[in-house]
Amino acid sequence: MKLALGPLQYYWHRDTVFEFYQAMAETPVDIVYLGEAVCSRRHELKQSDWLDIARMLRGAGKEAVMSTMVLLESTADVADMHKIVRDEEFLIEANDMGAVHKLAGRRAFVAGPQLNVFNADTLAWMAGLGARRWVMPLEMQHKVLALLLQDRPAGLETEVFAYGRMPLAFSARCFTARHYNLPKDDCGFRCIEHPDGQLLQTREKEAFLVINGIQTQSARVHNLIQDIPSLRAAGVEILRLSPQSRHMAQVIAAFDSARRMGQAEPEALQAMRPFMPDAPCNGYWHGKPGLDLIEPALA
Repeated sequence: MKLALGPLQYYWHRDTVFEFYQAMAETPVDIVYLGEAVCSRRHELKQSDWLDIARMLRGAGKEAVMSTMVLLESTADVADMHKIVRDEEFLIEANDMGAVHKLAGRRAFVAGPQLNVFNADTLAWMAGLGARRWVMPLEMQHKVLALLLQDRPAGLETEVFAYGRMPLAFSARCFTARHYNLPKDDCGFRCIEHPDGQLLQTREKEAFLVINGIQTQSARVHNLIQDIPSLRAAGVEILRLSPQSRHMAQVIAAFDSARRMGQAEPEALQAMRPFMPDAPCNGYWHGKPGLDLIEPALA
């Protein structure tokens, strides 16, 4: 079972991004996804910068993958996507059907989690277009995945989002700009002030959601470290960990230990709590509301 570091969801300063990936090169992750996947207005890094990071990671023995954006809102966004998929140096993660269309029949690609592959026919169709790996939709439960993988196309790898605040929705509206009473086109790039997103609470002061520009995330942190046995049993080859601004190396180390043993230590989830920006959850994996936490004994 391999570990993958998903694409960076947040807007960080350029130097911070370079320092982060230099540190990640020293960790036991096997695959690293790179590029701007959320908002086209985020320009701290150019495409050439992302390629430099990819080459550095490749030199450190990692598989680098370039991710496309999920929501394309303009002709400039489409042009940027075309530029990414034309570069054949690295594998591409396609996060919208426009990218799939440009890659289909031309080269192998990764089918991202936002493509909504929920049944065997769609999975087979995606593999026929050239997908060599697919990332399970966040809402799918392990029983459905296990059934789907019984007849999956030969050679198709399965990756599951196993750690991080879940990207739940993308919108044409920028929620961060709206929070600051700013227009989207003159947002001041205020999301750079929130390196792990901006927490929203209910009137009862309970963590509810996180806003991250045009993206809405879960407030709780999806964490499947205690579910590694069922991930293995389902046939999952790759666990995706989503970047966060602090303690990422400790999170990776915890998953690395669990994957090597085939299961996590009983206290692993509790031991990870100081490294997480909020409380853990794993409800979707168990067919429950996403914010629920199902302990292994009750699974």
